[in-house]
Amino acid sequence: RDKWSKKLDFLLSVVGFAVDLGNVWRFPYVCYQNGGGAFLIPYTLMAVFGGVPLFYMELALGQFHRTGAIPIWKRICPIFKGTGFAICIIGLYVSFYYNTIIAWALYYFYSSFSGTLPWASCDNPWNTPNCTNYFGRSNVTWTNFSRSPAEEFYTMKVLEIQKSGGLYDVGGIRWQLLLCLFLIFTIVYFSLWKGVKTSGKVVWVTATLPYVVLFILLVRGATLPGAWRGVLFYLRPDWGKLLSTAVWVDAAAQIFFSLGPGFGVLLALASYNHFHNNCYRDALVTSAVNCLTSFLSGFVIF
Repeated sequence: RDKWSKKLDFLLSVVGFAVDLGNVWRFPYVCYQNGGGAFLIPYTLMAVFGGVPLFYMELALGQFHRTGAIPIWKRICPIFKGTGFAICIIGLYVSFYYNTIIAWALYYFYSSFSGTLPWASCDNPWNTPNCTNYFGRSNVTWTNFSRSPAEEFYTMKVLEIQKSGGLYDVGGIRWQLLLCLFLIFTIVYFSLWKGVKTSGKVVWVTATLPYVVLFILLVRGATLPGAWRGVLFYLRPDWGKLLSTAVWVDAAAQIFFSLGPGFGVLLALASYNHFHNNCYRDALVTSAVNCLTSFLSGFVIF
């Protein structure tokens, strides 16, 4: 079985898997919704007693058995070998979901090269009378029917939901999004083309670039007026929320959603390690990086 060329290749791969939309999109919202700074208490407890031990266990199992998600269950308990197939099917569904979001991002990246950003005004062919432009204006009348130019660009131009009658009539295929999705899957294929020999190099970009972008957005956001008010919205503790069981359930769901144990990815990544690699230290380091990234993302978003 192949092995990682460098130890850092493995660490960046694990960090790149753990740090995803769950950190940037989901954690700030869940933290704000469940008591702000007070939410960090159940989140930390769930990480220490639930997420990190399972994260470590999955790394240890993959490194010891040196197999992927399907054959490892046959070794542990043959009657559970169907679990490995279920994990891969779930991974297939998730790959459709995440790669579609990346295809949208690629479409936005292409659209941003225009002289005037298409989501910065209401003067585009797809805009409706409800479009309300608030850029560079101090007195804006906002009603329950008002929609921002950014929202209309996403719904009317990118997705064209106005051409859909519902789930039973989703409309035609957006060839631009189809092309973006094809390009993303092509990039994914060539990233995994030769196993860890290629993926270990790709993660040097895919795992570090998000931190560069987050840092740039953090510096830019901190210089904008009202930045401190956003931080207060994010971290102002509501201690009464800790008495609600829903907050503790959300904390457990978030740590599992973020660290990603049970997806079989950690099993596969760890299976390319040397047998005597210190995976306990790896689990602690990568879990800490993941949780701190979630905390940092909240400042960037708010």
